Amino acid sequence: MASDNSSNDDLLLQQLKDFDESKAGIKGLVDAGITKVPPICIIPPKDRISQEPSAGNIPVIDLSDIIVKRDEVVEQVRQAAGTVGFFQVVNHGIPNELMDEMIEGVRGFHNLPKEEKAEYYTREPLRNVKYFSSFNLYESRYAAWRDTMFCEMANLDPQELPLVLRDISLRYSNQASKLGITLFELLSGALGLKSNHLVELGVMKGYLLVNHFYPPCPEPELTIGKVAHSDGCFLTILLQDQIGGLQILSDDKWIDIAPVPGALIINVGDFLQLVSNDKFISVKHRVLAKKEGPRISVGCFFRDISRESLDKVYEPIKELTSDENPPIYRGTSVKDYVAGFFRQGLFNGAYNGLEYLKL
Repeated sequence: MASDNSSNDDLLLQQLKDFDESKAGIKGLVDAGITKVPPICIIPPKDRISQEPSAGNIPVIDLSDIIVKRDEVVEQVRQAAGTVGFFQVVNHGIPNELMDEMIEGVRGFHNLPKEEKAEYYTREPLRNVKYFSSFNLYESRYAAWRDTMFCEMANLDPQELPLVLRDISLRYSNQASKLGITLFELLSGALGLKSNHLVELGVMKGYLLVNHFYPPCPEPELTIGKVAHSDGCFLTILLQDQIGGLQILSDDKWIDIAPVPGALIINVGDFLQLVSNDKFISVKHRVLAKKEGPRISVGCFFRDISRESLDKVYEPIKELTSDENPPIYRGTSVKDYVAGFFRQGLFNGAYNGLEYLKL
């Protein structure tokens, strides 16, 4: 029996390697005309997800009156970030046309011929721009039902970006960064701090632009678009199309987040929960595979991963702690967090990068 298991593991590993080396991604499997989910994409039965819709909602915050009704908006942000960890923003200043263009740019890249996309396919950690399927492909032992383009925008030479994504990625990320400043000012106010406190902490020094492409799936109940996880950053701004599939864990139940036309989804990341000493919460979320598609999303993740800042230690903000409210977490650097996240969290099924930092 042990020999059979070992042979099966060896076969699966070889299939994963063949898939990875093809550089065609999940879309390549779909383009080949598959009618069933291949073995490398099938998740263990215990991890499979009900496809039945689970009704729910998250707060929708209107930023149009941010000057006149700032205190009211700050309170809405405080409530949302402190109790749900997710909210949607409307009238946020990024034109609908620009968001649509960003979605179409992502679609354009993933619809390129395999040979053109293959030039960007890599698992090299120091590459600013990389295209791949399932960053933890070999550790998880299956391929999630999505393809990804990852762009480290802070130190990027625009020529590194594919032409179809170059101009729109720069224009969209510039607008997302401006919105990020507004959101961090509101979050600072919600913590009772000066409006520039979080920005001066360095939360805006680096950001990743990550697009996900989820092709239509013939058997969505057998696989997953993105496993349950929390975001290892300060804050995420998520642009998505209207197909849906995002779920968050709220009150121990998974609920669907229905797309709102023109809205952007905002969620608290692990580092913001850490520095706020649990005033804000970073919650688990996941993405279902769906028969409809492709689903497209674009996430802007604020986290400084520059080489010179990897050892900078972040800890609960002193103004938010006291003898009665002591620090909940020990300080950590981005480098140590990422190492601990992979070692203690993501790959042992906990999917939580903060648990191992608790004092």
